[in-house]
Amino acid sequence: MNAFRRRPGRAASPAALATTVPSPTHRPAPPPPTGPWQDGLGRAAIRSAQTLLLLALASVLVWGLTQVKLLVIPVLIAAILAAAFSPLVRLFRRWGWPRALATWAALLLGLGTLGVVLWLVGRGIRKEWPTLVEEAERGLGELEKFLLQGPLGITEEQIASARESLTAALTSDQVQSGAITGATAAAEGVAGLLLGVVVLFFLMKDGRSIYGFLIRPLSEERQARAWRVGNRSVGVLGGYVRGTAIVALVDAVVIGAALVILRVPLALPLATIVFLGAFVPLIGATVAGILATLVALVTNGPTTALIVLVVVIAVNQLEGDLLAPVVIGRALALHPLAILLALTAGTILSGIIGALLAVPITAVAWAAITEWRATGDDGTAPLPARGRGLRKPSSA
Repeated sequence: MNAFRRRPGRAASPAALATTVPSPTHRPAPPPPTGPWQDGLGRAAIRSAQTLLLLALASVLVWGLTQVKLLVIPVLIAAILAAAFSPLVRLFRRWGWPRALATWAALLLGLGTLGVVLWLVGRGIRKEWPTLVEEAERGLGELEKFLLQGPLGITEEQIASARESLTAALTSDQVQSGAITGATAAAEGVAGLLLGVVVLFFLMKDGRSIYGFLIRPLSEERQARAWRVGNRSVGVLGGYVRGTAIVALVDAVVIGAALVILRVPLALPLATIVFLGAFVPLIGATVAGILATLVALVTNGPTTALIVLVVVIAVNQLEGDLLAPVVIGRALALHPLAILLALTAGTILSGIIGALLAVPITAVAWAAITEWRATGDDGTAPLPARGRGLRKPSSA
């Protein structure tokens, strides 16, 4: 038993003291904060107030932008087109052309192509318009005959009353005031078009310099991150526009070829409408195909209209299952529900123009947020793929 007793007067070992005596730097944990805003409900209230404040600021910003549509919409369209045309400008630059000459060549080539397409469409409409009017009158006569002799029991007095109501509606003050409003909107559209061309030229020529000026107030580390976000955004935007153009071209060629083979009037204008409608995701190509089907129904009868409808459905299935995932799937990393919500919001804010711009803006915003979160402040993330309109300068 004495062997297990500690001898009197013997000091304890340093290790034992370290395990038993608390460190002089040790501090007890502070008591939990108390107060009406420190519990769970208070923190939730603070977070809710912050969320409401951010939503209010976003609403005020969107409202302010909608008040200057004549300025905002041309700038957005010019930014989208500049991102799409940036590979063409770089191609001319690699050939040794000066920057201004390369920009003018790309701009004139794009505007010239658009002008030729519009001229062909206008020529086709002028050439086939009398035939279309004649066939439409014949189709309306057959529809009236069906309504009178069919099982619906509609009388001639009811049809005459409907005609008078339609004529009165077309000659009403609301329609005339709407025509004046439309003329004003057309004048604003011309002014916006000229502004957009000027902005497009400067974005294609000095886009990198303009972006560098905008991010100059940031620190050096955050400038490196901002350059990567800009590269990613331009790549996503250009890839989306070019991919959508390829898909729209395929839709227009297939449906236009079917209309030509079936001898449907206005085949070229309808194919152009299909091409332009394909830039509105989910619903654009479908609406344009329905229009082509209605024209075929009025002019060539139900059999031709049924064939056109089958072609439109087949093209939409080909686009949704093969073309869109392969061509623009990487650029448009958005769920279909997000696309639908973006289309709805854009249509509410700016009509057809908003529907055209909503999806690319949403895709770019999501890509920018993802790239900003994935890239550190020191800019150590790998460089994005080549072929982007903005490039990180050597000083960054």
